[in-house]
Amino acid sequence: MKVDHTVAAIVTGGASGLGAATARKLAAAGAKVTIFDMSQEAGVAMADEIGGAFVMVDVTREDSLAAGFAHARERHGQERILVNCAGIAPVAKTVSRGAAHPFDMFAKVIDVNLMGTFRASALCALGLSSLEPVTEDGERGVIINTASVAAYDGQIGQVAYAASKAGVAGMTLPLARDLSQFGIRVMTIAPGIFETPMLIGLGEKVVSSLGTQVPFPKRLGRPDEYADLALAIIANGLLNGEVIRLDGAIRMAPR
Repeated sequence: MKVDHTVAAIVTGGASGLGAATARKLAAAGAKVTIFDMSQEAGVAMADEIGGAFVMVDVTREDSLAAGFAHARERHGQERILVNCAGIAPVAKTVSRGAAHPFDMFAKVIDVNLMGTFRASALCALGLSSLEPVTEDGERGVIINTASVAAYDGQIGQVAYAASKAGVAGMTLPLARDLSQFGIRVMTIAPGIFETPMLIGLGEKVVSSLGTQVPFPKRLGRPDEYADLALAIIANGLLNGEVIRLDGAIRMAPR
């Protein structure tokens, strides 16, 4: 599918990190981009930068997402592209210091990362299903979700995060099969260790150490590289129902 000024796109978690890089790339390609995020200040700044729109959206609430989609569609029309980058990554072991993993924390991670991704995908697909196709194959749009290498190699303390991202990876094929009747493709990117605000906040020494763990290239991934892959997926109509690891061949050790 071609990205140009006629195409509307929504990026959840688009105010920073992978989502911000993707929003920039989509806007640079000509798309009309709406950012969904919980950070109003950063979201407004990003929307101003790319000439797009921002809506404060909580992906754990169906009403918040529905209102966000309505606002985006009123301004830009029905989106053809959805990139789900919203997520959280708290750390906690199953048992630590005589206490079990906080169950409310586990549920929150699943709600944001997995349920939030599904809610946004389903609501986007509902709107997309009413559009006319834009390619000779009958394609109406593309949904790109974000998993993680933790879905496969979850480290100590990542039980909730790994479970949520494994769920995102696991629903990729059935989502694609469900939506094939409407000409909607679904793909997932599973990033490795990337230069995101959350990771950079750990400090230069930690970031440098993590980079050396990557076989090649020996560095952290750059958000622009995630965004480049997202645009490549959008352009390639045969990519559907698959998870692509974007990780420099890293396989995470237990800790």
